[in-house]
Amino acid sequence: DGRLTFYPGNQTVDLPFINFMKKYGTVFLNAYTNSPICCPSRAAMWSGLFTHLTESWNNFKGLDPDYVTWMDLMEKHGYHTQKYGKLDYTSGHHSVSNRVEAWTRDVDFLLRQEGRPMVNLTGDRTHVRVMEADWRNTDKAVNWIREEAVNLTQPFVLYLGLNLPHPYPSPYAGENFGSSTFLTSPYWLEKVTYEAIKIPKWSSLSEMHPVDYYSSYTKNCTGEFTKQEVRNIRAFYYAMCAETDAMLGEMISALRDTGLLKKTIVIFTADHGELAMEHRQFYKMSMYEGSSHVPLVVMGPGIKEQQQVPNVVSLVDIYPTMLDIARIPVLQKLSGYSLMPLLHGKAENEVSATGPRPSWVLSEFHGCNVNSSTYMLRTGKWKYIAYSDGRSVLPQLFDLSDDPDELTNVAVKFPVMVHSLDKILRSIVNYPKVSSSVQEYNKRQFMSWKQSLGQNYSNVIANLRWHQDWLKDPKKYENAIDKWL
Repeated sequence: DGRLTFYPGNQTVDLPFINFMKKYGTVFLNAYTNSPICCPSRAAMWSGLFTHLTESWNNFKGLDPDYVTWMDLMEKHGYHTQKYGKLDYTSGHHSVSNRVEAWTRDVDFLLRQEGRPMVNLTGDRTHVRVMEADWRNTDKAVNWIREEAVNLTQPFVLYLGLNLPHPYPSPYAGENFGSSTFLTSPYWLEKVTYEAIKIPKWSSLSEMHPVDYYSSYTKNCTGEFTKQEVRNIRAFYYAMCAETDAMLGEMISALRDTGLLKKTIVIFTADHGELAMEHRQFYKMSMYEGSSHVPLVVMGPGIKEQQQVPNVVSLVDIYPTMLDIARIPVLQKLSGYSLMPLLHGKAENEVSATGPRPSWVLSEFHGCNVNSSTYMLRTGKWKYIAYSDGRSVLPQLFDLSDDPDELTNVAVKFPVMVHSLDKILRSIVNYPKVSSSVQEYNKRQFMSWKQSLGQNYSNVIANLRWHQDWLKDPKKYENAIDKWL
């Protein structure tokens, strides 16, 4: 969650290496994902293109494996490149559940796709390496810096992708389980200030926006949670952020020890945030700040120190920024703009080669846990969220300066502003048309999957992550699917 990288969010947990980067670099106060879910978000970051252009509609559908990323171009221009850990921007990964849940979101049924969010404390006060796979990848990256990078004559670019902070699969749900358990050890939990944890307002189900209700239901959050349960989920999430920060620290230490830190640009960001029980949800897939607002902290030679940038930026800006750092010309039309003018502390009105940076960012979502394509435009103090075709589902408008927790939808109160923001949104993306093509894609994909299973279809679908709900009344859900098709 990007809000943890600046005041007052960072009072809840100690993140020493994020703070180190802020002291010697620049933090972006309003950085956003272009799609709040792993694969589509990463597809935007590696391609520099908005989600409707990559057509990365869900966690199963990302970039083609041979897509030329910024790292490919840097390699072509003489950089030594190295990747470790989670990449997750190409098509074809993730579970069957993941894609079937996305394809069937237009079906008129409610099925729980996730296990109820819960916490799990493991080990004792000496247990530091909770997320072992991430630590192994961090060790590989650190060793590469100490043994390889230090001897290179050419410039290098190193990428480390972590899974943390991410809820873990729970053992009590269906196929591949839902990612619902927040796991940490006492070592990390002690870094969290429990008194500083804000308990989000718990909306009644009847007053929720219809899409929020669907999300809350499919994420298994419509039941009752005690204040202590909510506080624990949030605390465990912050503890997982502290463990992530320690991995960043290992990287910074390796660069410092080898003398590379003063001539290396370091960028820390994320594919999306975590709602951690805000808006009666956990996980991501939402345009609320907890899910869509990402961290972006940059330090290195030429980067202004102790700078806070208020401009809205997003992950599509990473691609042109990397090419700008490497002085590689951008030969295609990108959705993003280089962050280098802002990182150098230049005024935003100084025109770059690609023209002035727009005053808005776009995020969109077409995957599971949400029963409508969603489009978010963030500009100035406003966040405008449009759904589907712009008519069948009511939009939302939040004034973030007045309502940072996004509790009051003021769309009805400011019709002129809604009209004006909707016009800007439509000038960037013909969203009713995109929503319609996603609906067609979903139906097409589901039908070919269903046909590939033959007689076995009902048995397979009954064992996906929603199996506990499905098995109560399989006929009802099969009929709903038939009606939809």
